[in-house]
Amino acid sequence: MTAKSVRRNGKVQSVIFDMDGVIIDSHPAHRKAWKDFLQTFGKEVSESELSFILDGRKRRDILRHFLGDVSEQELVEYGKKKDGFFQQVSLEVNPVPGVIDFIDDLRHRGITLAIATSASETRTLSTLKRLGLTDHFAVVVTGDDVTNSKPDPAIYNLVCDCLNSEARNSFVFEDAVSGIRAAKDAGLTCIGVGEPAKGEKLRAAGADHVIQNFVGFSFDDLKSLSISGQAFLV
Repeated sequence: MTAKSVRRNGKVQSVIFDMDGVIIDSHPAHRKAWKDFLQTFGKEVSESELSFILDGRKRRDILRHFLGDVSEQELVEYGKKKDGFFQQVSLEVNPVPGVIDFIDDLRHRGITLAIATSASETRTLSTLKRLGLTDHFAVVVTGDDVTNSKPDPAIYNLVCDCLNSEARNSFVFEDAVSGIRAAKDAGLTCIGVGEPAKGEKLRAAGADHVIQNFVGFSFDDLKSLSISGQAFLV
């Protein structure tokens, strides 16, 4: 976990981003990597079963879900093996449309930015480096920093503590039902990110608003958001 000094800017004090599905469009690559990895154990997993991996869970929870009560040593070994499959397809992973420009704009306005992801610290930092975003985030909290996975609010509580920010002045961008529940339980305003077909699930989980991606979404939009519960699509 890394931290820097915090700057405040009016009512929008800080903005927190999940990584997979919010900053990078990595879900297809993760599906393929997990499917190929599980096939090495003779497990054929359906597309619907693979949806389990996309709901903000830590890697150890995913491994135990599919492989049973594996040991700590096996968790490390299998985790590295799965990462190998992901690295084979990771070059195909691109940023979510509009997110880089949006992050750059927030940074230039002096908004404090943070990451709250269930991914490992190693993969998170390497991803931020590849995207040229290493210096953009004041706080980076990963799945390595908390015991419990989303929807437990621990990761967002920790981020707010590190930022010394008030939940009512902080916004979260999440693409997973469990992540939205975690953010809302931590008292944060949460904006869901996902295709229109996914929007209803995100709203049902508690998302205050929903956007398809960051194209056309601006700081002014962020300031104008209310917590009325009326979602909109961009």
